[in-house]
Amino acid sequence: MSERIRASPDRRSWHHRPVTAFDLRARPAAAVETIVRVELARGGLDYILRRSPHARTLRVVIHPDRGVVVTVPSAGRRGWSDPTRHVDGFLRDRETWLRRHLDRHARERATLAERGGLRDGAMIRYRGELHRLRVEPGAAAARRSSVTRVGEEGGDELVVRQAPSDRRSLATVLDGWLRQRARAAIEREVGRHAGALGVVPTSVSVRDQRTRWGSASRHGRLSFSWRLILAPPEALETVVIHELAHLKLFGHGPRFWEIVASRRADHVTWRHWLRDHSVELHGALDEAGEATLTPRYV
Repeated sequence: MSERIRASPDRRSWHHRPVTAFDLRARPAAAVETIVRVELARGGLDYILRRSPHARTLRVVIHPDRGVVVTVPSAGRRGWSDPTRHVDGFLRDRETWLRRHLDRHARERATLAERGGLRDGAMIRYRGELHRLRVEPGAAAARRSSVTRVGEEGGDELVVRQAPSDRRSLATVLDGWLRQRARAAIEREVGRHAGALGVVPTSVSVRDQRTRWGSASRHGRLSFSWRLILAPPEALETVVIHELAHLKLFGHGPRFWEIVASRRADHVTWRHWLRDHSVELHGALDEAGEATLTPRYV
């Protein structure tokens, strides 16, 4: 999960009807990114300056793989033709915050790399617990590789039996297995909590979301990151409750958090867990244990 200073607007679905030529013409221009360097008290810092037609003010996000990303309004918006006069002072005032999270992300990446990347004998988290990855040949007649979770006295394992004719990578095999279990777990939690909250989702999708653990549209569509299956069940449940609560109330005011707490009183603990383990969860299937872009919790 990314660290951020200012909250972004509630997620809304861009399309709620078939795309037409008018829709395509009306769509705002894409954001433009450049690398900028600022001198701070503890040394220089490179950051990504992102000009977005959707932005209304300055926002800072720390991505584990991209570093500091500063989003500002487009140059045509009044007062934003020269954003550095806003950004540089903002970053200088918050250098301690920036350095703390950048250092933490570096430590998490180092820990992830020490576990061995994605290979036989490496450690990978599943349902919150570390499992040893065991890779062995599959049966000669097997056409598809398989994954099995095994509870061993010496520690839990994920056993991958690679079929001789299966050309999929180890990461792809694990990805497919984990996504299936993520969908089952997420749909189970949606079924448990939707009725109690008095909401009915119109659809539930499980994807590899790159900026959020979960999202909800005003049309009742819910979407979740499959990587939640790597987290403890309580963390996955917290995200499901969070998005279901948005079907009752958008925004993150006191009333919203009361709704979330009514189903998961310790939700703050699990939101923090996701923040503290975001690099690990999103680098879990990287060959060398290097993290990719991770979501923020909103």
